[in-house]
Amino acid sequence: MLFNLLMLAGGLALLTLGADFLVRGAISFANRLGMPPLLIGLTVVGFGTSMPELLVSLQAALAGSPAIAVGNVVGSNTANILLILGVSAAISPIAARIPNLKRDMTMMLAAALIMLGLGYWGIVSFWLGLAMFALLAAYLAWVTRTDRRCLTTEEAELVVKLKGWKEALYIVGGLAGLIFGASLLIDAATAIAREFGISEAVIGLTIVAVGTSLPELATSVVAAFRRHADIALGNVIGSNIFNILGILSLTAIVVPVPVETSMATFDIPFMVVTSLALIALILVAGRISRIVGLAMVAVYTGYVTWLL
Repeated sequence: MLFNLLMLAGGLALLTLGADFLVRGAISFANRLGMPPLLIGLTVVGFGTSMPELLVSLQAALAGSPAIAVGNVVGSNTANILLILGVSAAISPIAARIPNLKRDMTMMLAAALIMLGLGYWGIVSFWLGLAMFALLAAYLAWVTRTDRRCLTTEEAELVVKLKGWKEALYIVGGLAGLIFGASLLIDAATAIAREFGISEAVIGLTIVAVGTSLPELATSVVAAFRRHADIALGNVIGSNIFNILGILSLTAIVVPVPVETSMATFDIPFMVVTSLALIALILVAGRISRIVGLAMVAVYTGYVTWLL
């Protein structure tokens, strides 16, 4: 048991460090190619911080544990809203000051509803995965076309260039850390699930989901301490879109992913409800206060407690 816990911790650490290294190296490479910072933020950083979810979901599906793959995506989206935004708002209230926020929240809700439909369908097939990825590509193209503007402070920070050898080291080392970390995490999580008699779906919805969301959590908490908590809102919305339309779609393109009935009837609808609640809160109040943030964390704690 102790060995499995150490493997779990080691896997989470490698995933977090690997994602950070990969993003740094990829940003430098993108700058070398002359990509605009906005596109780097949407694609390189978006996919980079979602790489732990992608590799964990892929390895879980290939290893015959699709419940972990789906639970990872659904659980990450729920944790992003209730845990990450909740913690960020508790540190510093979040104001909705992001350009085109309504457009992005609409896309996040559309992705959540697609996930709901997939749950009732019972499987994410190759063609459904391809269609979802095409929708993501179209959305990114639309955002890139409509969001041409002056650099914000956060986008200016994406203009980074490393020396060639260091850039290669960051990219290769980051990928290696992600691959090895994902393998350790899946092996440890499935072993713990079997030892305690907990379903793989619950493990995916809780431990794996929170673990693969650590890059987003770290980014959001740092932003909140710097009084830029609104960045956390953008990170969460973008990550939730990527998780369903990018992570799950790419996993399904490699291997069809069945969806358990228990997730289709409770966990996915719960994720949709949290997405709707977030959108309603932003549209009505225009901000997430400290009290609301603490309430969100309390709801997430209750949800996880109920699952376990």
